[in-house]
Amino acid sequence: MAELVNNPNILERLRKEIESVVGKTSLIQETDLPSLPYLQAVVKEVLRLHPPAPLFARTSREQCRIRGFYIPENTTLLVNVYAVMRDPGSWEDPDEFNPERFLASLGTGEEDERREQAHKYIPFGGGRRGCPGANLAYIFIGTAVGMMVQCFDWKIKGDQVKLEEAAGELNLTMAHPLKCTPVARPIKPLGFK
Repeated sequence: MAELVNNPNILERLRKEIESVVGKTSLIQETDLPSLPYLQAVVKEVLRLHPPAPLFARTSREQCRIRGFYIPENTTLLVNVYAVMRDPGSWEDPDEFNPERFLASLGTGEEDERREQAHKYIPFGGGRRGCPGANLAYIFIGTAVGMMVQCFDWKIKGDQVKLEEAAGELNLTMAHPLKCTPVARPIKPLGFK
């Protein structure tokens, strides 16, 4: 929500997409998510900038060389997910919140491009060692963010939320906790489909 509060144009575009698909008399449902590409792009961009785990540990099963570096058998390797997803060599304006970067890849259908992107976008890991709950996380985050955007306006003190991060125990947290006020939107009564 902090990224959306700091980017009111993106928040408004997202709200318009949700209203055009879901309407003003129903709450967003899991079944609506495939019809909401901008919401999916917002979720992906948030996870790119703020991955659930900034580091992944892996162990080499056998010795190998990676880009000229010798890796002995049974070596613990750390993948810096945070750095991979903010690499200027892979992402244009990597520190900028820009969900549109994911809209372009949705429409192309280029298999090579998607395969290459899979090595650059790894909020839940990838391949056989990827998080088994990733799909559930996308559903939960998309539905939760969609409902918060659909049902509330968000007010903060000042112009911008401070997005600096601090090290938590296993993840990164906001150095300055998000303090904002949800204001119920004056819309027609909502009901479940």
